[in-house]
Parts: sequence; C-alpha cells; structure tokens
Amino acid sequence: MMNTLNTEKSAEKPFRKTGNPVELTSESPLHPRRKSHRIMVGSVPVGGGAPISVQSMTNTLTANVPATLQQIAELTAAGCDIVRVAVPSQDDADALPEICRKSPVPIIADIHFQSKYVFQAIDAGCAAVRVNPGNIRKFNEVGPSICKAATDAGISLRIGVNAGSLDKELYAKYGGPTPEALVASALKEAHMFEDVGFHDFKISVKHHDVITMVETYRLLASKGDWPLHLGVTEAGPAWQGTIKSCLAFGALLAEGIGDTIRVSLSAPPVEEVKVGCKLLEYMGLRPRKFDIISCPSCGRAQVDVIQLASAVTEGLKDVTAPIRVAVMGCIVNGPGEAREADLGVASGNGKGQIFIKGKVIETVPEDQIVDTLLTKAQEIAAQMEADGLVPVNATGPVVVPIQHPNR
Repeated sequence: MMNTLNTEKSAEKPFRKTGNPVELTSESPLHPRRKSHRIMVGSVPVGGGAPISVQSMTNTLTANVPATLQQIAELTAAGCDIVRVAVPSQDDADALPEICRKSPVPIIADIHFQSKYVFQAIDAGCAAVRVNPGNIRKFNEVGPSICKAATDAGISLRIGVNAGSLDKELYAKYGGPTPEALVASALKEAHMFEDVGFHDFKISVKHHDVITMVETYRLLASKGDWPLHLGVTEAGPAWQGTIKSCLAFGALLAEGIGDTIRVSLSAPPVEEVKVGCKLLEYMGLRPRKFDIISCPSCGRAQVDVIQLASAVTEGLKDVTAPIRVAVMGCIVNGPGEAREADLGVASGNGKGQIFIKGKVIETVPEDQIVDTLLTKAQEIAAQMEADGLVPVNATGPVVVPIQHPNR
C-alpha cells in the first residue's frame, strides 16, 4: 500500500532544532528520481527529490564527548551532512544532550536492544533515531510510544533492517536473509509505524552482498514511497568496501533509487565521507569539488605521472575554490585533456606545457611542474574568491559541474 502522506504538509512541520526546512530538489542526469515523500533530519531534507545526503558514523566512544565532537567536526569538514553516533550504554545516552547542542550537523542516535535509550535520545535533541525493531526488546509494545515521542519532538526515525539481525521467524520462512525476507521485515515494521499514524521515517535494508542489496532495494522501492537510506553493510576494508559501495549505489542511483547514503568501510569515518561525496559528484548528483584528471601510467608516459598527480593532489587538498586540474604525461591525450580543464599540464621530453582555460601560458622544466601548477591554482582560487564564486561556508576542495550544451 502506497504511503499517502502529504509532502508539503510534512515539509512545513516545525522541527524543534532547525525551524522550517529549505525546499531543495535534485535530479539525476541519468534517470528521474524515484518519487518518495520527504522527511527532515534536523535541517537536512531527505526524500521528496531533496539532494542526496551523505552520512557517516563516529567510531569514538560517544560518552567521550570531546573526542566525539572532534570527529563530528572532521566529518563535517569532509562534506558529511548527517552523523550517527552509537548509544549502547547509559553513559553514551547521557552524553547526547551536549553532543547535539554543539554539533554543526544533525545527529542521529543509533539504538539497539534498549528502548529506553530511544526516549533519552529524543529528549536529548537528536535530529533522528535509528531503531532496529528486529532487536529492540518488546518492540510491539514500545513502538507506539516511540512514535508518539518522536511526533511530539518533531523528529524522524529510521527503520534499519540488516541481514545480520533479521527476525528469526522471517529468517526461517524465507530460508535466510533474501531480498524477500528483508523487504518483508521492512514492510512489517513500516506498517507498524503507519498504523499509529507515524510517517516521518526512512528505511534501510542492508546486506553485505552487492547483488542481494541491489535486488532488495529495488523490491522495497516498488512497494511504497518511503525515503530510502542506501548502504552495503559490512562492506569491508577501504578498497574492497569502496568498490562494493560504488557498484551497489551506482546501480541504484542510476535508476533513481536512494535518498541518503552511507558508505560503510573498515576505515576512518572521514574516508567513508570522501568516497560518498565523490560518488555523488561523479553520478552528477551534487556539484563537483576539486578534481584531478590524470592519465594512467603507461609506456608512453615520459614523466612519473603517479608521483606528479599525488604531489598536486596533496598540494591542493585545502583549496576551497571550484577548480579542475589535469595532470597528463604523454602527447597522445595530454594536450587535449589539459585544454579542457581549468588548469592543466601536458608533460613530455623533460618539460611541461601549462594550460589555463585551454591556452598554453608557459612551458616549464619537469622539476618545476608541480610548483608551477600549485602557484597557478592558488592564483585561480584567489580570483574566484574575489569574484564571489566560492561558497562562504565551503569546507573542502570544491568543482563546477561540466555544462552540457544539449541539456
């Protein structure tokens, strides 16, 4: 049964911490976005065509407030829109009011097993609470009270269904955490909320296997208009988890499915945010930030492209102006790619031709390429700031999306 929540009415609902949400929409260049109703996570709209938000989760002890706030600040600087914190103990729950008060982004409390922490998180000022009905004790009894508390506070919830914590009855019925089993669990819990008149929730149905995860979200997306939180759970170490997440998210986002994402990596949380932001940039779902176009190493290259690209990336990591830099190492594609970038170099024969906006401005010896590129990039950045082309609150390297004349 499709959810019939009035989107405009929901968007106008007063939220305790953030006031009225800004009406934002975002379309994919690949496929129309799936129609979903909008909820708010603090000041961040989720669903209803809102820009796809990037989430991550702190790995500090939440009770260690200074360490947790420091990591939240780092995640925010990397481009994170929403941060989730774990609340497995009373000490963690007691830390939430200060964390919520001081955090620059909305905080979601991650609650398992103990329903009392859900109510404490709501009272603490969390923008949302992630609940897993599959492991909350006596959820059938406490669920309505949780929905009422969330309604009274003006916050949203997330139903989080994971393959590893699937209801035992559903596990037995479907023979494991199949797409059908995960969706059945999500529908059961969604209807539980809706039956008491609560609609301000999003759903995740995570699995570690890419194909199963994609099939599960496709199935769930066909069943209703709930906003969907995408995730590949237990994705693995950085390189493996990045590949899994990009494959799964790319497939779903290319079909218009997904309203908010978290890249789950066995790596520092900031790395999750970097991958998530870049993934959305390359899918055309958020403005591109600072970008390096560099050729692969091959027998045609006459310079160390790997070292050159790494040095330029490191040297420009703090630039907040929208700049695209091309670092090319041979004469086949180098000049053409360098001309297309804001700033570029085509290298070979012990020297590099420096391009700005398609024109060669000078030729420098190989050992001066990096310093020249960094200097020119800073000059371009300064001019863009003077021209008002850099967002006031820009927190990281940022790039203007390519404009397609036929769109």
